[in-house]
Amino acid sequence: MDAKLISKNVTINGHRTSLRLERASWDAMVDICKCEGMTLHELCSLIEAKREGSSRTSAVRAFIVTYYRAVAKEYGALQRGMVSTILPGLSARR
Repeated sequence: MDAKLISKNVTINGHRTSLRLERASWDAMVDICKCEGMTLHELCSLIEAKREGSSRTSAVRAFIVTYYRAVAKEYGALQRGMVSTILPGLSARR
C-alpha cells in the first residue's frame, strides 16, 4: 500500500483545482469513472455538488469508501473476510 500523496489537477464545475490523494484513491476514482461511464472531472463535479462542510479531498475519500461499500454489499463481500488479501500476513479477529 502506497500512502504517498499525489496531486492532480481536476476541473470541477468549470473551475480548475487540484486534489491530493493516495495512489490507491486515484486508481479507485479511475475505476469508478470507467464503471460509471464518466470522466474524472464529471465525477468530481458530482461529488462537489453533494459536499457538505468537509474538505473537498475528504468528500472524495468518503465517496470512494461509500461506493465500494455499496458494491461489496451488493455482491456479498461484506460477509466474507478480505483483510488477508489486502494485508497479507494479517487476519481479522473473530
